[in-house]
Amino acid sequence: MNVAAARPAFPFTALVGQAALQRALLLAAIDPAIGGVLVSGPRGTAKSTAARALAALLPDGAFVTLPLGASEEKLIGTLDLEAALRESAVRFAPGLLARAHDGVLYVDEVNLLPDALVDALLDVAASGVNTVERDGVSHTHEARFVLVGTMNPEEGELRPQLLDRFGLMVELDNRYDTAERQRIVKARLAFDANPQAFCAAQAEAQNALAARIAAARAALESLAWSDAVHERAAQLCVEAAVDGMRADLVMLRAARALAAFEGASQITPEHVDQVADAVLLHRRRALPEQPQQLPQQLTQQQPPHHDKTRDNPQSEANSDPQSDWGELPPEPVTAKAVKGVIPLPAKKR
Repeated sequence: MNVAAARPAFPFTALVGQAALQRALLLAAIDPAIGGVLVSGPRGTAKSTAARALAALLPDGAFVTLPLGASEEKLIGTLDLEAALRESAVRFAPGLLARAHDGVLYVDEVNLLPDALVDALLDVAASGVNTVERDGVSHTHEARFVLVGTMNPEEGELRPQLLDRFGLMVELDNRYDTAERQRIVKARLAFDANPQAFCAAQAEAQNALAARIAAARAALESLAWSDAVHERAAQLCVEAAVDGMRADLVMLRAARALAAFEGASQITPEHVDQVADAVLLHRRRALPEQPQQLPQQLTQQQPPHHDKTRDNPQSEANSDPQSDWGELPPEPVTAKAVKGVIPLPAKKR
C-alpha cells in the first residue's frame, strides 16, 4: 500500500494563523463559480497544506496537482479520432480537469505556467464545463472544482489580465510573533508524530465544518441580493478604480457565499465589506490624478486680461526688428498757451 496515499491531510480546523486564507478557500468551496483563489506568499507559509486540507472537507476529496511541465492535452484531455471514425463514437481520455471534478485543483507557481495554459484553466474554473475539440469532433464534461493557485512574488508576477481572472486573492507573509510561531510548530510536530491520532482529535470539528459547507451550497440559490448590497459592492469597486465588471460579480457571489456559510437569512452590506479585501487585493488601481484647480476665491480675484502693449507702447516698438530703438508711435497733442510769453506782433503786409 502506498504510504503517502494512506497518510491523511492536515486537518483544516487545526490550521493556525491562516484566518484570511481559510475564509477565501471556504467561500470558493461553497461557490466554485467565484473563480478560485490565488495565494501569494514566500516559501514555507503552508499554502499547499491549506489546499490539501480543504480537499479533505469536500464530498469527493479529490486533490489534483497541475505540474509546471504539463501540456494542454494533459490538462484538458484528448480525443481518439481513429476510434471516432472506426466506431462512430467519441473516445475521450480524461485530463486533470476531469480528475479534479468536485475536488481541488492545485497549481503551484501558477505565475510560471504558460499564459495559454492559465487561460484554459481559468475558463473552466469559472464555467464549470470543459470542452475538448479536435478536427470537428468535440466532447464536453462537467469540471467543477476549487482552483487554488500559488505564487512567490520574488519569482515573477502574473499578467494583469490573468490576475483579474482569479476570483479571490490572499497575501501571506512570514510570521514574526513568537507565540504564534510556537503554536504553528507544535501543531505540525504533533501531526507528524501521529497523523491518525491528531486527525481523530479534530474529527468532530472537521465533520461539523464539512456539514456547514454542504448546507451553504444548498442555500445559495435561496439568497437574493438587495439594492443596498448591489450599491455597496459598486461603491467599493468604484473607490478601488477596478477595470471592468468582474470585481462586482465576484464580490456579490462571495458575499452570498459568506451569508450562506453563516446561515444568514439575507445578504447584507456587511457581508460585502467582509469579502471586499480578497476581491480587490489584486484588482485595486490608483485613481487617475485630477488636474489641480485654483480655489474659487483666487479665480474670482484674477484681473481681466488686457493688452500690455497698451500700457507700455515701447514693448510693441521693441518687438519690431526694423524699428529704431526707443521709437514711439506718434500721438496727437493739443496746443496750449504758455503764461509769461508776449506774443509777437503780426507782420504787416
